[in-house]
Parts: sequence; C-alpha cells; structure tokens
Amino acid sequence: PGPVHVHALGVNPADGSLFIATHTGLFRLDRDAGRAERVGDRYQDTMGFTVAGPDHFLGSGHPDIRDELPPLLGLIESRDAGKTWTPISLLGEVDFHALRVRGRLLVGYDATGARVMTSNDRGRSWRSARPPEPLVDLAVAPHSARRLLAAGESALFSSPDDGRTWKRVEEGTGLLALPRADRLYLLDGGGQVWLSRDGGRRWQNRGRIGGRPAALLATGSENLFAATHAGEIRQSNDGGVSWTTRSRQ
Repeated sequence: PGPVHVHALGVNPADGSLFIATHTGLFRLDRDAGRAERVGDRYQDTMGFTVAGPDHFLGSGHPDIRDELPPLLGLIESRDAGKTWTPISLLGEVDFHALRVRGRLLVGYDATGARVMTSNDRGRSWRSARPPEPLVDLAVAPHSARRLLAAGESALFSSPDDGRTWKRVEEGTGLLALPRADRLYLLDGGGQVWLSRDGGRRWQNRGRIGGRPAALLATGSENLFAATHAGEIRQSNDGGVSWTTRSRQ
C-alpha cells in the first residue's frame, strides 16, 4: 500500500524532501515529485515521528513483523534518512503518538500511559507528567522550550512548566502547528484550518484542506503541509487559505 493511515510529517533539511510516517512504513516525497515512494522495504508502523536534523529522524511505534522486537518501540533513531533505525530508550515500554524536538529537548505523548514525557538529553533520560485529558496532538512553543500547547479530546491546554501544570485555553481540538510565537495553527476534524496570533484565545478562519485530516506540519510561518486519511498530501504557501495536492496514493 501507499502512504495511507498517515501519523506524522517531516521535512529533511538535507534535501528538502517530505517524509511521511504511516501505519505501513515511511515514505519520501521529493520536492519535484508527484508521488511518494517507500523508504527501503520497511513496513514499520512509525507513529510518533520528527526530524531532528539532516538525515536525522526520531520515531516510535511498532516494529515490522520481520523484526524481533517488542510491540512497543519506545524511542528509536535513524541517522540515514529512515533507511535503518536503532532503539534509544524505553523499548517495550512506550508508544509515542507525538514527538517534538527543540535542540536537545524532546517532548512526546505516550498514548499507552496517557502521559507527556520530556527529555533534555535527546531521549536518554525522561520525566513524566499527566495532561488533563488524553491528547490528540502536542506542540512546543518556539520562544520557550518549557511551554507546551496540547490538544486534548475536548479542548486546548497550555503548560508553562513542561506539563507539570495545565490551563484550559479554549474549547475544541485538532492537529497543531506552532512555527512562531504569534502563529498557532489548528486543523480541526472537518479539515478546517484556523489561525491564532495570541496562543489560542482568539481564532481566524483560514481555509479547508479538502479532506479528513491525518497530520499537519508547518515548515515556516505560512508554509503548511497536511495529510488526509485517503493518503493525499496537500501544501499551502499562504497560511492555510489555499491548498494544492502534492501527492496521491
């Protein structure tokens, strides 16, 4: 199968290609390509996924059935743009459904334990905190590594201290992207894109991606990528107002 059941997106700074983490493996979409191609022959279910640097990826999820590994991968790392992966920590213990990196800080949401986990040494050691409710998505503020924004099942929450304490910001939920302190994007379940310039208190209606959303990524203040559950990859260069289709399954 192609890139259906998408979990996360990331752009490799080594060449500008878009990587698509899915239930059935990792896919790569080159800048000028119209179709995503599988990375190697791997069918690893890569759930949490983030790009830490050129050709340097971090992930989580469940192993390829050919691998002799526990069903929960914990934190895994690739130094060759997703061709091979190495366990780093929490093998057999954690299933990150969201991973975010800022320098040496790594923040993840463990869906198995319903906890936010943070690491200051790129995932070698961890501390845990409980969010107010199970989370849909997670974002790290670009101006303050300790400030987190989280989309729960029913509302948005903010934490100033790595998830130790939380404050409800707004009703409603969806996928989050926070490229700048004054640009918080939310993609709701109906495919509508919203923009907040004040951390989630007030929202502006932008546009629609034209499908049921599966993943959202911001690579600049107005450059967005979105994946649909049908496996389509959409891109916007105007902050979500208009969208073009980059790839279909």
